[in-house]
Amino acid sequence: MASRVLSLRIDADLLDRLRDHAAKCGTSVQDYVVRTLVRDDFDERFKTAVNETERFYAAPPG
Repeated sequence: MASRVLSLRIDADLLDRLRDHAAKCGTSVQDYVVRTLVRDDFDERFKTAVNETERFYAAPPG
């Protein structure tokens, strides 16, 4: 299997949260993110998040 590089620019607060989660698991941020992406339920969770985001931005201002 070929590997590729994924580069992300993320908010500092989000990176701090990722570091905290990774530290609790005793792993690096990179390993924590990869483990999250390869979880069996990732596709379904991602789809749900996208749908919720689309509904949020489609909602009329209240």
